[in-house]
Amino acid sequence: MDDKKKTIIREIEHWRRSKLLPERYCDFLLNIYLEDNQEKPGSSGGLFGITASKISDSNWKIWVLVLVAACAFSFTVLHFNAFQLPMQIGVSLLFLACCYGYGGYKREKDPMGSQILIGMASLFLLFIGVYLMKLHGMQSSVFVVTYVFLCSLVWIVTGLLARHVPFHLGGWVSLVFCYGWLLHYQLDSISWVTLELSWVPLSILFCWMGWMVHEKSRHMGLVFFLLSLIVWYMPELYGMLYAEQYGEMTLQWMLLAKIVTEASLLFVWRKKWTEWVV
Repeated sequence: MDDKKKTIIREIEHWRRSKLLPERYCDFLLNIYLEDNQEKPGSSGGLFGITASKISDSNWKIWVLVLVAACAFSFTVLHFNAFQLPMQIGVSLLFLACCYGYGGYKREKDPMGSQILIGMASLFLLFIGVYLMKLHGMQSSVFVVTYVFLCSLVWIVTGLLARHVPFHLGGWVSLVFCYGWLLHYQLDSISWVTLELSWVPLSILFCWMGWMVHEKSRHMGLVFFLLSLIVWYMPELYGMLYAEQYGEMTLQWMLLAKIVTEASLLFVWRKKWTEWVV
């Protein structure tokens, strides 16, 4: 296949991934430019680019390499607790670097595989930090929340670079829960008025930020809009944990009032927010 055909096929695959053309049109164009015995790049590419043809035609050296890697990974997992702390941190960072690096490398060619790798690395980042702190006796809530705060920043940056809403939104939601923990331990007594004043202005701020950035980045606008909807109900979520203190009926009436207010605002301004969210 000449370079011109390869360029055209790559462009068609870009249209498919970006939803610039319906998939059936992309398949039609690929059938024109691909040879009869050639595999379609996007239709049967498999996860992480692994196809049946690649497995059947693979060299024995690849199988030996995979076997060695699997044995090394199993040995590391089984003896992880026996390692010294610097070794544990180094192994964890190596695994994270491989997942994030390969996920970023495959972002254009295999979006689904890339998101799985990045998501797995993000969850592992949270798990391994908390696990190491527990393993080495650093179980103070201050250490745990500080680490979750740092993980949240990594998730936000990852979501921005990968332009993936769940990672970006997950980072902000984690920051919101860190803020809730800070409120809980810094305020001696939290009344309903204090709760609402601690969260509702923050919800309005996120909504305003989404409106300000939606023209430059639809992705960020959507994240801040969804975040504002989540923060809007945080006082009621906190109240559920202490329903006996605040009163179950008070909680129910406040939640109902919040739902009606939000639904009314969304209906009145539906022509505005649908332009930069949907």
